Amino acid sequence: MQIPNEAVLLRIFIGESDRWHHQPLYEAIVLKARELHMAGATVLRGPMGFGKSSRLHTAKILRLSMDLPLVIEIVDSEEKVNAFLPLLDEMMKGGLVTMEKVKVLHYRADPALQDSPQI
Repeated sequence: MQIPNEAVLLRIFIGESDRWHHQPLYEAIVLKARELHMAGATVLRGPMGFGKSSRLHTAKILRLSMDLPLVIEIVDSEEKVNAFLPLLDEMMKGGLVTMEKVKVLHYRADPALQDSPQI
């Protein structure tokens, strides 16, 4: 799969406890992006953050939170990202979604992983 040099980065900010059909929302989003053959997706877990409610979520021992902030980043062509947005809107109850143009410098697999057995 190739993606153009001029692509789009979709950034989705949600909470770790957010769900979609009894499944973690972050997992559902990444699996849907994969199903649609999008170029790539990554989930990043934040040790601290807050959103619209200004409620602080933190991993500190004394203030242990089970709802840490997550950021999902998806990169692909603008057309594919725009086609994904209505699905994302249906899945999300809250959170923040941003989109920005990016320049793709490299998009290639590690040759050593090409012959690896799939798990």
